Amino acid sequence: MSYITNRKRAEGLGSAKAGTQHFWHQRVTAIALLFLVPMFIFPFAYNLGDGYDAVRAAYAHPINAIVAIAFLATAWLHFFQGIQVVIEDYVHGRMELVLIIAMRLLAALFALVGVFAILKIALGA
Repeated sequence: MSYITNRKRAEGLGSAKAGTQHFWHQRVTAIALLFLVPMFIFPFAYNLGDGYDAVRAAYAHPINAIVAIAFLATAWLHFFQGIQVVIEDYVHGRMELVLIIAMRLLAALFALVGVFAILKIALGA
């Protein structure tokens, strides 16, 4: 016979004690994107249709390059956080872990390629 209360049995179960932290990380990246999206879109839209030299000159300015890099890194992090929630909710078993790892690698790869492209344009290489 067990003398453990129902509350004691339930403590420690549930979201593995990481649900709130994940929720807040996703909200912080969303708030950061509220500021980064317009700061990225305005120089991008202004130079849309211009030649390579005009775009290179715009992104040679450190502020535009830094904002573009911050936007790409934050956007892909936010993407991964959102897709991780979807995978955790709808996929179970071994495939869940495989998909989370694959999405993490894919998001990191896309962010890295984007940052490399911005640096290449900004530095004129």
